[in-house]
Amino acid sequence: MVSTANNWRFRPAYAMVNGGPDLAPNSAPASNAGSECGDVEFNREYVEALLNERPKRKDRFSLKEKCDSLTEYIRRLKPVIRWFQELEGNYLLEHEKLQNSLEVSELKRSEMDLLLKNKEEELNSIIAELRKNYASLQEKFTKEELDKMAAMDSLTRERDARLEIERSKYSLSDELERVQRDLTSAKQQNASLSDMYKRQQEYIANLQHYNSKLQTDLSAVEEDRKRVETEKASMVENLGMYRGQLQVSRQCQDDAVKQRDAFANEVANLKMELQQARDDCDQHQLQVQSLSAEFTEYKESTEKSCFEWGNLTSKNAELEARCLSQSDQIKELQDQLMTAEKKLQLADLSTMERRTEYEGQKNVISELRTRLADAEFKLIEGEMLRKKLHNENLELKGNIRVFCRVRPFLAEDDSNTEGKIISYPTSMDALGRGIELGQNGQKHSFKFDRVFIPDVSQEDVFEDISQLVQSALDGYKVCIFAYGQTGSGKTYTMMGKPGDPEQKGLIPRTLEQIFKTRQFAQPQGWKYEMQVSMLEIYNETIRDLLATNRSSLERTENGTAGKQYTIKHDANGNTHVSDLTVVDVRSAKEVSFLLERAAHSRSVGKTQMNEQSSRSHFVFTLRIYGVNESTEQQVQGVLNLIDLAGSERLSKSGSTGDRLKETQAINKSLSSLSDVIFALARKEDHVPFRNSKLTYLLQPCLGGDSKTLMFVNIAPDPSSAGESLCSLRFAARVNACEIGVPRRQTYTRTSDSRLSYG
Repeated sequence: MVSTANNWRFRPAYAMVNGGPDLAPNSAPASNAGSECGDVEFNREYVEALLNERPKRKDRFSLKEKCDSLTEYIRRLKPVIRWFQELEGNYLLEHEKLQNSLEVSELKRSEMDLLLKNKEEELNSIIAELRKNYASLQEKFTKEELDKMAAMDSLTRERDARLEIERSKYSLSDELERVQRDLTSAKQQNASLSDMYKRQQEYIANLQHYNSKLQTDLSAVEEDRKRVETEKASMVENLGMYRGQLQVSRQCQDDAVKQRDAFANEVANLKMELQQARDDCDQHQLQVQSLSAEFTEYKESTEKSCFEWGNLTSKNAELEARCLSQSDQIKELQDQLMTAEKKLQLADLSTMERRTEYEGQKNVISELRTRLADAEFKLIEGEMLRKKLHNENLELKGNIRVFCRVRPFLAEDDSNTEGKIISYPTSMDALGRGIELGQNGQKHSFKFDRVFIPDVSQEDVFEDISQLVQSALDGYKVCIFAYGQTGSGKTYTMMGKPGDPEQKGLIPRTLEQIFKTRQFAQPQGWKYEMQVSMLEIYNETIRDLLATNRSSLERTENGTAGKQYTIKHDANGNTHVSDLTVVDVRSAKEVSFLLERAAHSRSVGKTQMNEQSSRSHFVFTLRIYGVNESTEQQVQGVLNLIDLAGSERLSKSGSTGDRLKETQAINKSLSSLSDVIFALARKEDHVPFRNSKLTYLLQPCLGGDSKTLMFVNIAPDPSSAGESLCSLRFAARVNACEIGVPRRQTYTRTSDSRLSYG
């Protein structure tokens, strides 16, 4: 009994002594037990031997011998007990010291955290102030640069004006010289014309004198002719008288005939000379007339030259006056230029001082920017690590991840009646994850895994879920569904805008990524086979959107389809719908063709809230079977992409007739989904999955081992504030649900193994 009690009481302390890293059994403090036990060393073997020792007695029935042996055993056991007690006391003291040091360290850590927070706030304020100083310095520098540029422009303009004036001065000087040369040449020409006019006058006078001389000679010749004719007449009269004397005076007659011939020749010559003199006179008269005309022209040109000389003289006077005025202007401009150069020198000095100050501030700012960039980089790394750990924590906890997306304002939204109702907190903890909605003067705050503002593109949205899509190829079951009121952008998020590659939705982008990854994985030995099915839940009835028989899609009067489909879940958590069309696909184009075909078959209708409102829940399922030829490993993944019908209020949608039945069926299924989420959040034993075809179909995604992501889409217009608040509250409950840890479905391939797709 003694050994058992002591063993139960001191074994933990002994185990701590021998197993703890701080103190070994040989390093125990000195105790009185050591003096009683002599040189016995308390180690594990000694204590176990002491506790397991059996009393050795010669006589088993001798009480005295038994008492002596027990007394000896107790005597040997007491030092060990005291040693353990002292050792336990020492360890308790050490534990208290460590506890105190831990508390002190915690206080120091809290003080350091507070100090670091204050330092961080102080640094942020310093950075903000430096940013303001930098902005002001940048403005001053910009202003100085603008002033400098203005001064340079003014100087350039003045220099250009000066050059222009110099050029105009040179041109005016050239023009003045040219005019002077023209004036000199005109004077010379006028003098030459005057000389020529004088020579012409003299020539005309000589011609007139020569003409008068010719007239005199002509008169003398006429007189001689008359005299000769008179003599001839006298000779003819004396001819009869001298006829008798003809014989005698024949020689004289011959002489007279010769003289007569000579006179006749002389008369003929004189006539010819007279005719030539007449011709010369006519020619001289013509020359006189031409000279008179030339004299008239020269006179007119001389008068014109005199007039031009007068004009040139006046122009010269004007040019001289202009040159004087321009000289004055040049002097003024030179003075202004000197003043501007002095101002420019002062501005350069000021600019150099400002630039030196700016360079110093720039260096300080660059250093602060470097420190700020390092801090922001560390902050981003910390944020990325926090997100990664947060995602891993969610995966380990099995939570449903929730992304919130706010659609932009549309043309029909009345965005100015009450102002904006949605805001986004900018704190580090809530940046990109928080959203605030104001209603009736009260602000409601929510925080999700990711919040997308209205101007975020489809590509950015898909980038955040691309890793989740990759999990389907790795053998996980993945489910992504869009929830929200009618007209909040669910179908746009999932399907996108047809015909616009930039606005493709999550489903087309998911298929593109899967088939690209499939192609990249082929060199690693992976081969994939894929099958697609698409259905809609319309008025609690499953409809096959890929059925070749169109009559199967037609509703009867009671709202049921021509073919009944049954939902089944197997033991592995896989979901199968009986008689559902399953199509083998090998490329993204084939799936796009099937999506267009399903989109034409899906039930849509017009309401007061949406022109093209989805009246059913759309479920796209892609089953992936992969096998690695080198490792003989095979995986089976399932990707469910779901576009839920929008929740709506009858008072706003104005639905009647068939639209009323559709609205009631949609709201009932979404209410069943809400009941399932409530039950999962409360961890109730019974979860009502069977209350709706939608919840029963989503059972593996909501209550199994699937990776599930919910997109909650909300509208920003004030008229939808109530519905948006309900959607955000529902999404917060979904985000808090734990559905289990995701499990990868991997198998080892056998010779005849082939996974069934159901």
